[in-house]
Amino acid sequence: MLKLEELEVYQMAMDIGEEVWNVVDEWKPFAKRTVGEQLVEAADSIAANIAEGYGRYHYKENRQFCYYSRGSLMETKTFLTKAKNRRLISEKRFTEMIETLKTLHHKLNAYIKSIGKRNQ
Repeated sequence: MLKLEELEVYQMAMDIGEEVWNVVDEWKPFAKRTVGEQLVEAADSIAANIAEGYGRYHYKENRQFCYYSRGSLMETKTFLTKAKNRRLISEKRFTEMIETLKTLHHKLNAYIKSIGKRNQ
């Protein structure tokens, strides 16, 4: 079984959290306090829920936390859309980040399906 840090889905989620942090860190105080804080919390929650599920004893619990992670991924997309609509991020940056989240979404779904299988 792979260590948490070796899971590609976890590594991607961690990277997205850092990228979001770096984007929001450049914003003005009002934008940081409103959309920014929620965006950072949602993005950080993707990896945090993968980690919490990984640490659970039962596969069913692991899957449940991965479902929470998937919800946080969708929340991150929502706040990125708000940031784009409010001209806090460029269209190009938005598109790049959304594409990364789409890839992570597919990998997270595959990971969820693999939980509890012998060859994990």
